Amino acid sequence: MAGSAAAESELRLDLSDVDHRVGQLVGGGQLWEPCAASDIRRWVMAMDYPNPIHWDQQFARASEFGGLVAPQSMAVALDFGHGCQPACVGRIPGSHLIFGGEEWWYYGYRVRPGDQLFQERRFHDYKVADTRFAGPTVFQRGDTLHRNQHGTPVAKSRSTTIRYLAAEAEKRKMYAEKLPPKPKWTAAQLAEIDQLRHDWILSNRMGVSPVFGSVKVGDRLPRRVIGPHSIASFSTEYRAFIFNAWGSFEWVGVPGVKDPWINQDPGWVEGFGFDEEGARIDPRKRDGLYLGPSRGHVDDEKAGEIGMARAYGYGATMQAWVVDYLAYWAGNKGFVRYAKSDFRGPAFEGDVTYFDAEVIETQAESSWGVPLVIVKVKLRNQDGGTLVDAVAHVELPVG
Repeated sequence: MAGSAAAESELRLDLSDVDHRVGQLVGGGQLWEPCAASDIRRWVMAMDYPNPIHWDQQFARASEFGGLVAPQSMAVALDFGHGCQPACVGRIPGSHLIFGGEEWWYYGYRVRPGDQLFQERRFHDYKVADTRFAGPTVFQRGDTLHRNQHGTPVAKSRSTTIRYLAAEAEKRKMYAEKLPPKPKWTAAQLAEIDQLRHDWILSNRMGVSPVFGSVKVGDRLPRRVIGPHSIASFSTEYRAFIFNAWGSFEWVGVPGVKDPWINQDPGWVEGFGFDEEGARIDPRKRDGLYLGPSRGHVDDEKAGEIGMARAYGYGATMQAWVVDYLAYWAGNKGFVRYAKSDFRGPAFEGDVTYFDAEVIETQAESSWGVPLVIVKVKLRNQDGGTLVDAVAHVELPVG
């Protein structure tokens, strides 16, 4: 009994630095410069999102926008920490973090080159559950309100992080035991994937929006595919988040808040933390792929140390994929008003991600004051395993 009690004690999460922060405004990173056209192009390239209004200047100038506009998913790229800053609050010794899901509300403003977003962040709440992956696990939620340089609300996000004891996840090896070997794709299979991807690119390249009255429950969106995922694609995605560029942001607090959790140590295990002081001389020490919590995304050995078995993709990226996918279908006169994604599993290196979606409801009148279609989206890998379950509210023109 004594041994069992000791083991249970060892697995207890230390939340002493978490409780008193619930409901509190928190700080974080603020980008120095406004969004540039090259930032938008780099982002859509990394998200494998080919909509020409976001990267082709001539095409965009001839559109109703009169120039380049950012995709709605760009809001997270103009934030710090992949958007999870207010959901990773408080020091939990020996922990690591993966994304659990995201919820976004979009207020109708389209970001353009020259805009700068400013964030108000709040730690919303948390709960503790026992998981097969790592035993005691804390699910934290945090809210971020994004405003532009004029104070106009652009979007609000609610992110969920999953924080757990890395040593216990490594010990349990859940992914190592159930994860199939890295796929080996034949030339014929790759050609089939490429054709499906190409067909989706052509499905609405001109940005034509479906008319609300023409959309019916049961309608299916064109299928999309991304992959095979690779170290190169994961690195490209990481570099498209602007805060990952050396010297791109400053630390900001919250006026009137004594301890606003700006850049404290969350308790990462050895080898996954940043060297903030050293980074003043050597920026690589503040780069998450060389040193820091993102190392497991591009390094199988490091992924194993945090229970992930092999290199894997980013939660914030999967949410961006969902929003971009819906926005492409909605066209230039459509708009994604709300999207909630629950992350069921990561996109591992070598895997392919397939997108399928179906209209499940139409609303002629909505709380947004515009007609909406409700779309259910599912992302699966080549084995049928679910990566994301999502639901979204998409505004469409009435005529």
